[in-house]
Amino acid sequence: MAKAALSLGGNIGDARATIAAALKELEAAGVHVVARSSDYRTRPWGKTDQPDFTNVSAVVETALAPLDLLATCLDVERRLGRIRHERWGPRLIDIDLIAYDGVRMDTPELTLPHRHAHERGFVLIPLAEIAPDLLIGDSTAAELAARFADDAVERL
Repeated sequence: MAKAALSLGGNIGDARATIAAALKELEAAGVHVVARSSDYRTRPWGKTDQPDFTNVSAVVETALAPLDLLATCLDVERRLGRIRHERWGPRLIDIDLIAYDGVRMDTPELTLPHRHAHERGFVLIPLAEIAPDLLIGDSTAAELAARFADDAVERL
């Protein structure tokens, strides 16, 4: 079984309930949630003229290969009603694969570790809560999260 880190978030409707439903859907698909962070309220990233997000990190165990795990995450998003209208825009649910068992890859479908993880306090602060020693590239989640100590990331 491989360990992977996921970041989940949303800012349309009851984001906390949608994130909980996504985690249940992942479990039903055979992706075992080992740890789940607290819920966090965060400001939008990329496109800032939209409501705040609720974000969560999860560490999962899976027999799925990285691309298959990504496909499962995207399938869960679709089943929960996500429609991709605009990049970094409002969404019911977003599930990003942040890291996968130390794998480094860069394909058109998937980059590991996640291409923007090191730039996002909303990913790193929840992840450092549950997996501070997890490597994201050459640094731990805790080391990277420390850079965002002054960000408006509020534990709910």
